[in-house]
Amino acid sequence: MFVTAYKRLRLPLLVGIALAAFSGISQAEHSWGGYHWARTGNPFTLKLGDNLTSLDWKNHLAASSSDWNSPPSGATTPLFTAIVGGLSTKRTCSMVKGTTQVCNGKYGFNGWLGLASINITGGSHITQGAAKMNDSYFNLSTYNNTNERRHVMCQEIAHTFGLDHQSEDGSSQNSCMDYFSNTGANATNSDSTRPNAHDFEELNIIYAHGDSTTTVAASSATAPSASDVDITDDPNSWGTLMRQSANGRSSVYERFNRDGSRTLTHVYWTFEAASRCPSCDHRFESHDRN
Repeated sequence: MFVTAYKRLRLPLLVGIALAAFSGISQAEHSWGGYHWARTGNPFTLKLGDNLTSLDWKNHLAASSSDWNSPPSGATTPLFTAIVGGLSTKRTCSMVKGTTQVCNGKYGFNGWLGLASINITGGSHITQGAAKMNDSYFNLSTYNNTNERRHVMCQEIAHTFGLDHQSEDGSSQNSCMDYFSNTGANATNSDSTRPNAHDFEELNIIYAHGDSTTTVAASSATAPSASDVDITDDPNSWGTLMRQSANGRSSVYERFNRDGSRTLTHVYWTFEAASRCPSCDHRFESHDRN
């Protein structure tokens, strides 16, 4: 009788332990649609093409690359980054197969601070990426500080790894993959400027499986991709709005290309753009500063 009672108690206890363990394993849930670079083993190295035009931005790229290469004690990463010479121009930031190209420029008062694009083949494989920082806004006092620049740089390059946001409500998870804003009273606050343990946990989940092929450049690529997979200065080139955060600061767009691939773009909007109409597609709004 004691054995029977023990078995009855033991079963839900074991189930609870198993569920708790599973919950811990899957706690980080901010993959961007399951998109990932194909590779034949871990860890692998993703090359970041430096097309940046100022020492300040170059320093932020170097710091963010170092942060993503430095998981916290006890954690591991399947993905390392290496900064290489850029192969694009700051204006177009054309994607280059097997790499992420990183650019800055005065892209205009069009409502966005930063954006990241990835080209997808085979349903989920990233083949190339681009990350752009908009100096038209970063040169303004509202956004022109070290912590906001580093936050956005860290986040935009990580979108090209296949990561999404941990939070989009403006709260700080102390991860650059949240939408805390290091502006105004928070301009001197360095929270949310680096990845945290959950970001590395998610990377390990995304890259836990194996692939039989690779889309990662083994050496520095030599030429930009075909222009029809890139986005342009025309926001209509982003394609269809797929989703937008409740506060209007984050949008994802998708475009189908003639070669059968898809280009997806994460857009980080300014406070000003989001506050006018959080539910609107900000591409079709006026962002005139006069």
